Amino acid sequence: QVQLVESGGGLVQAGGSLRLSCAASGSIFMFNAMGWYRRAPGKQREMVAVISSGGITNYIDSVKGRFTISRDNAKNTVYLQMNSLKPEDTAVYYCAALGRTRDYWGQGTQVTVSS
Repeated sequence: QVQLVESGGGLVQAGGSLRLSCAASGSIFMFNAMGWYRRAPGKQREMVAVISSGGITNYIDSVKGRFTISRDNAKNTVYLQMNSLKPEDTAVYYCAALGRTRDYWGQGTQVTVSS
């Protein structure tokens, strides 16, 4: 079992920045990838950014150039740097550890961007 705890969410004005952190209770290196997902009110959950164990990243088109995912294997922590935030980025953001046989999810952290 791996527990994931997100932090860093909050209320920010449009154009501002936030940095989300996801601390894992165990090694993240054993997972195929780590990711950030989000669910906006009335919408389905969507992948925001994923980083593989080898450091390869992938982003949803709407955040490319604004968000950066990174990982620190020594600290078992994954980050999501979010710049130039827009009201449409408002959502609950979830950290995920994507494994070979199962995935693990955090409880989520609320990000609210005011216009």
